[in-house]
Amino acid sequence: MKKISAIIIGVSSDLGLALSQRWLKRGWKITGSYRKKYPQVRQLERAGARLVDCDLSDSVSLRRAAAKIKKLCRAWDILVMAPASLTPIGAFTEVDFKDWEKSLRLNFINQMQLIYELLPLRNKVTRFGPCLLFFSAGGVNDAPLNYSAYTISKIATIKMAEILAAEVPDSRFITIGPGWLKTKIHQETLAAGLRAGSNYQRTINKFKAGEFTAMERVLDCCDWLVSQPKKIVSGRNFHVQRDQWGSKKLIKKLTRDQNLLKLRKYGSI
Repeated sequence: MKKISAIIIGVSSDLGLALSQRWLKRGWKITGSYRKKYPQVRQLERAGARLVDCDLSDSVSLRRAAAKIKKLCRAWDILVMAPASLTPIGAFTEVDFKDWEKSLRLNFINQMQLIYELLPLRNKVTRFGPCLLFFSAGGVNDAPLNYSAYTISKIATIKMAEILAAEVPDSRFITIGPGWLKTKIHQETLAAGLRAGSNYQRTINKFKAGEFTAMERVLDCCDWLVSQPKKIVSGRNFHVQRDQWGSKKLIKKLTRDQNLLKLRKYGSI
């Protein structure tokens, strides 16, 4: 039986690391990229992962990484985009615009460039078609303060997944909102202090209370999503805590309503 081949961009992120570890234990072929070579990244390599360094904020580093990944992985079944950064944190009018633009490149534009490079390597001979997983965040139904670059990047990613699902019908494109995970990314908010507004104290309270989404639940959701046909999951934005993924009830609703779990205008006058 052919091993599943997955590319995970951002294995040095906590989420990318956890996915890599789980799928390596299953005997999957893991190819990926890292920004910093933490000890856990070296452990992944010893376990069989084929990894390359990549700084997604640097276009030169991105192109080099893409070329290396293409040599290491001739065909992929699953592609995961895990890198993210909350910075710059602060009101749009108060942050350095160059930092704001850099955030859009790291969180969205350069990730799309890497996808553009790797899409031709997708393995079309699979049961439900190759699958690309993105991770989304808040901001779909409100206007989060002080995180505009990050929020806009994630909103663009959600819509891009829907567009790709329509333009590349042989593949599945899914975004996942993991909720509050206990990961390194929150250190950016803590470092920002009052520039993060009310989210600074909220983050402190989350750590004190230990109120985080369990990583295992996020991984279980990823596993469920990659096992579903495109008519159920492709082009949609799932939330780990709020949506009844894995249930027959949700599958039935998704089958009936093609607008469900997608970005849409609210109401009309």
